[in-house]
Amino acid sequence: MKILVLGAGQVGSTAAYHLAREESNEVTIIDSNPAVLRELQDRLDVRTVLGHASSPAALERAGAADADMVIALTNSDEVNMIACQVAYTLFGTKTKIARVRSAEYLNTPGLFGTDRVPVDLCISPEQLVTKYIEQLIRYPGAFQVLDFADGRVRLVGVRANRDGPLVGQEIRTLRDHVPGIETRIAAIYRDGQEIIPDGSTRLLENDEVFFIAARQDIRTVMREMRKLEDPVRRVFIAGGGNIGLRVAKALEGTNQVKLIERSRERARVISERLAKTIVLTGDAADEELLLEENIDSSDVFVALTNAEEVNILSAMLAKRLGCKKVMALINRPAYAELVEGPRIDVGISPPQITIGALLAYVRQSGMVRVHTLRRGRAEAIEAIARGNRGDNRVVGRKVEEIRLPKGATISVIVRGEEVLQAHHDTVVEVEDRLILFVTDRRQIPQVERLFRA
Repeated sequence: MKILVLGAGQVGSTAAYHLAREESNEVTIIDSNPAVLRELQDRLDVRTVLGHASSPAALERAGAADADMVIALTNSDEVNMIACQVAYTLFGTKTKIARVRSAEYLNTPGLFGTDRVPVDLCISPEQLVTKYIEQLIRYPGAFQVLDFADGRVRLVGVRANRDGPLVGQEIRTLRDHVPGIETRIAAIYRDGQEIIPDGSTRLLENDEVFFIAARQDIRTVMREMRKLEDPVRRVFIAGGGNIGLRVAKALEGTNQVKLIERSRERARVISERLAKTIVLTGDAADEELLLEENIDSSDVFVALTNAEEVNILSAMLAKRLGCKKVMALINRPAYAELVEGPRIDVGISPPQITIGALLAYVRQSGMVRVHTLRRGRAEAIEAIARGNRGDNRVVGRKVEEIRLPKGATISVIVRGEEVLQAHHDTVVEVEDRLILFVTDRRQIPQVERLFRA
């Protein structure tokens, strides 16, 4: 597939990186910064074109006439939408994806369509990150919570501790601990190394455990891995940008929210748009201000400024001053992996959160949802079984008959409203939704072929 990526910022670079790693893709990147393009060309197997993202001449030089897909990921909504319009009008590009940050554009009915603004898929990193943070706050103790099957099933990552009844036990005993609940431990990471669990695997303290269960059973299963934490009541947000504002708006109805913003003018604007949130003007890394605002009694501190260094430092300071749990928005995935630990509980990477929505649309082949895990080294996938036994490698077959590559497992099957554990003799039916965990993303093309008619 020939793909044009417009914009080589953090989101665009991450998208290009993941797309270029898939053998069937030819990726070309357009950006106006020659230094960034040189760095990407040295690091990735991609072609680069210097120019403005929405320029007809730049698009033509990049091969828009032959492109299967244009993905506009610059920092400007307007440039992204115009680029899709130019690609469609002049070059007839079939599939157009645009990054759209403004809620005003996203919430305007009838704006997007073939005879309107020709965008087939709008991606909003701000919206995706807001939902991601909401889920983490809803399930204290989890470091990742991901939705599948329209929210009926969730994959949750937790760190096991000594208070969990299952810790020290073989995981086959989980069904005795939680009788009547369909759940599956999909993967375990121990000291950074992946373990594909079977029934005899013992769960140890500090293991990172990924399990899948129905939405209503999440807390019950979490209780087996660690002592459940109290519900979050007080949330402190640093940064009043697009994401900070969205998170405050999403949480203020159920939580006590304080938001600190450096710019006095921006603080005034967001205070008018929020109903219950207390908006403060000041520096998120000001120790005296945090102490004055009782940071030690806050349940969660979320650093969401535009500067990842400020986010890291302010989150570490909040933790030292007594906040129970701290999260920091970190654009560079390598940074997020470095800082996660005792001082920062969760590093939030918008490019990594965003790439899943993009990959699901690019791959298609029955894949309706893709979530990257472990900074892109593993993936959780929701795929729909379509067709019949004659033209599909999944439909009508028992789970043990499906030729999955090494490192790929089918964890759960969602059939209508039922959530079924995928046993070796479970037969896959048409329109079943299969939730797969793939620990080695190099095997993704093989998994994709299984669901291709």
